[in-house]
Amino acid sequence: MAKKEVPADHIQTYLPPGTAEPVLAYLHQYKVHLTVARQRDSILGDYRHSTRHENHRISVNGNLNKFSFLITLLHELAHLLTFEQFGNKVAPHGQEWKNIFGKLLAQFVEHKVFPADIEKELLRSLRNPAASSCAETSLLRVLRNYDPQKEGHCLVENVPLHALFRLKDGRVFKRGVQLRKRIKCEEVATKRLYLFSPVFEVELLVGNG
Repeated sequence: MAKKEVPADHIQTYLPPGTAEPVLAYLHQYKVHLTVARQRDSILGDYRHSTRHENHRISVNGNLNKFSFLITLLHELAHLLTFEQFGNKVAPHGQEWKNIFGKLLAQFVEHKVFPADIEKELLRSLRNPAASSCAETSLLRVLRNYDPQKEGHCLVENVPLHALFRLKDGRVFKRGVQLRKRIKCEEVATKRLYLFSPVFEVELLVGNG
């Protein structure tokens, strides 16, 4: 997947106002090679620890809105700080990582860099941050409000029952019932059942169902 290194003086174009300076302080202190990637459906960001021949490497998807970009970058920085302190002796998203990520988030929440709705969700998750960047359903739902609106697209939870929707890869599904945390949907072509996150974005097919 194509990536491009972010010049230090351009980092603010990806971040909320007032956050570039503290972010740059971390990047410079730990000599981080930061790159911006095109949209990746499976991950929002990635971290590779330093070796004898390379510095720490972090990549973040460039299509994210500024608040999602910052949260994802802090998620990956937490991996870096956990590695610096514990090496490979702890679980990738264990309690050590959660504590460090929580402290990083708190540092930015305290400076009021997030809108009130995002701040409210972050405060709820500070004690036990999600293992996947922006992965908690309620937080992701709020963050979606700051994405550019795509005509004809919506979240799976907003697809009417039994209506059809399409994924980026062209597969068509029929929306089923809400289970505990997921929504059961049937792939039209194969009749196979899949579980979708309620806040997964899809293309609604109008005049179906």
